[in-house]
Amino acid sequence: MKTRILVVDDEKTITDLVGIYLRNEGYEVQLAYNGADAAQAILTQEFDLAILDIMLPDIDGFELLRTIRTDYTYPVIMLTARDSQTDKIEGLSLGADDYVVKPFRPLELVARVKAQLRRYTSYGSRDQAEEQQLISINGLVINPDARSVTVDEKPVRCTPIEYSILLYLAENRGRVVPVEDLFRAVWNEEFMASSNNTVMVHIRHLREKIGDDAQNPRFIKNIWGVGYTIE
Repeated sequence: MKTRILVVDDEKTITDLVGIYLRNEGYEVQLAYNGADAAQAILTQEFDLAILDIMLPDIDGFELLRTIRTDYTYPVIMLTARDSQTDKIEGLSLGADDYVVKPFRPLELVARVKAQLRRYTSYGSRDQAEEQQLISINGLVINPDARSVTVDEKPVRCTPIEYSILLYLAENRGRVVPVEDLFRAVWNEEFMASSNNTVMVHIRHLREKIGDDAQNPRFIKNIWGVGYTIE
C-alpha cells in the first residue's frame, strides 16, 4: 500500500503544489483547503503523516493536531507564516514532530517528510531476527522489538520522537547525555540555538505521559547546563 499523506492549507496554490511534489515521490495525497474537511478526513481515513497549516479560516492547525493526537501517533509537520517561538513551542507541546515556516522550498518539505516517515517506519516495525532484551528501569519498561513502553504495567502511547528520546536515554542509562548529542541522535540534524527549546518541549511532553515529576523525577533527570540522564 502507498504511504498516505494529508495536506491541509487554505492557500490552494500552496496545497496543490505540495500535493504535486509529494505525488511525484510516489505518495498518495489527500488535500484539504479548510479545517472542517481536514477534521472529517482525520476522523474517517487512515494516514501515515499529516502536514497542517496553523492559520486556517475555521478550525486552526493546533485544533487539528489535538484531534490527531487523541487517537494517532503518526508524524505531523506544522506549516506557518509566523516565525514565532511561541507558536513552535505550542505545536511541539501538542505533539507536532516538525515545524516549517513559510515561504519554504517544496523540496526541503519533501526531505522533511521523508525523514519523519523513516523515523515512523522504524518506530512501527523491526526485523524480528534482531531480538532485543527488555529495558526495565524502576517500573519503566521499554520493549525495543515491539516498540512499546509501559509504566507500572500500564501502556504509554508515545510519538516516534518521544519513543526515540526515551530509548536513547535508556540505552545510555547512567550517563549524562548532552542536549546536542540527544538532538543529533533523535532528529538527525545539526544542533542550532533553537534546538534546545525543541528538546525541552518534547522532554516535558514525554514526562507528562510517563508520569514523571520534573521537580522530583523518577526517570528523566535534567542536569542543568549539560543535558539529561536516566539513572
